[in-house]
Amino acid sequence: MPRDMFEAHFEKLRDQSAPLAARMRPRTLDEYVGQEHLVAEGRALRRAIDAGELPSIILWGPPGSGKTTLANLMAKATNAHFAQVSAVSAGVADLRKIIDEAKQRRLAQNQKTILFIDEIHRFNKGQQDTILPYVEDGTVTLIGATTENPSFEVISPLLSRARTYVLKGLTEDQMRVILDRAIADAERGIGSSNVVLSDEAAAQVINLASGDARIALNILELAARTTPPDAEGRRQLTNEAIDDAAQAKTLLYDRAGEQHYDIISALHKSLRGSDPDASLYWLGRMLEAGEDPLYVVRRLIRFASEDIGMADPQALVLAMAAQQAVHFVGMPECNVALAQLVVYLAAAPKSNSLYMAYKRVQETIAKNPIEPVPLHLRNAPTGLMKDLGYGKGYKYAHDFPGGFVKQQNLPDSLKNKRFYFPSEIGQEKIINTRLKNWFPEREDKKPE
Repeated sequence: MPRDMFEAHFEKLRDQSAPLAARMRPRTLDEYVGQEHLVAEGRALRRAIDAGELPSIILWGPPGSGKTTLANLMAKATNAHFAQVSAVSAGVADLRKIIDEAKQRRLAQNQKTILFIDEIHRFNKGQQDTILPYVEDGTVTLIGATTENPSFEVISPLLSRARTYVLKGLTEDQMRVILDRAIADAERGIGSSNVVLSDEAAAQVINLASGDARIALNILELAARTTPPDAEGRRQLTNEAIDDAAQAKTLLYDRAGEQHYDIISALHKSLRGSDPDASLYWLGRMLEAGEDPLYVVRRLIRFASEDIGMADPQALVLAMAAQQAVHFVGMPECNVALAQLVVYLAAAPKSNSLYMAYKRVQETIAKNPIEPVPLHLRNAPTGLMKDLGYGKGYKYAHDFPGGFVKQQNLPDSLKNKRFYFPSEIGQEKIINTRLKNWFPEREDKKPE
């Protein structure tokens, strides 16, 4: 068998034994499912592809949204050589080899090279710097794929020389199209296996895959292989077969990445919005995906002071109790203690008066001279200190009716400065009334 025929035969056998998700990769843009906002007719990226004039690109999107497939299709559509590396395993030497070959290819064949870097966020600054000059002079057209926010993970010079396109997670309807194609395709899919996927079972696959087409096809393939045909030769995929193939739902979450910050932000904002249901949901999304419960409770402790504060001082007490529960029992038992805390914080009265008061203190310290402590507030443990006036004129509050006496406690330059403005919410309403009785001359108007 001639070498080229042997290689073609080998590639055919390899494709046949590849996972279903690899076999079902679209071969043309017309087969590509999803991302219509990028590749539909008339869109800027589609026009660039059709014109064969691709800029360097960063594709940012969740797993299984079609980043690698789209990069392949763009290379095919523009007749460019496609050089693919994974940032997980490739190094500077691999990049230099691709760049050298790209230079030779351009001179010998006048063919462009697309350098596709999967998971580009895993390249360090030095590795990204290596390719920068060759992206700039057009030796290679870069297509980088990442699940992380490129603003944080891709160096600014490289980011400024590439267009960033955001891919969206696939919708349920789009996932169903992909599943139906795989079931119907006898050449690349499982069409010869006579698989029957009911609407209920398809919904289960889509739910378990969480928008990742690769996971959905992997579940479908394993369920089809492990389901024996019935008397009529049909493989009826049940929910039980789907669950068994999936084992557990895939939660899109990275403890050090974008999802980590997005979901803790959603939890914080749901708590601030006094929504216990949404707060419980985002808490569950973090814990069930394997987030460190100590990280979660640290953020909840901060919330108890920042967003509730003196409106309900018990919030901080309960937050610290939850922290002890996390330490003492750990996961998964501490999840209910965290749920209890989350509901309490969501339902508690909200006030950021304490948070704003401390910000005013910080600003005052930064903008004003550092004043000495007034003499009457200083301790005088020695005779010399007493002679110098330390403690002179200090009024001991417990010697006065109600345990209160008015005296100046700030330096002279700040004696009328006010930092704390309690709200009329929760416990702070009582505090506000008490302070007004003690200090009727205090200004009520908050600073701008």
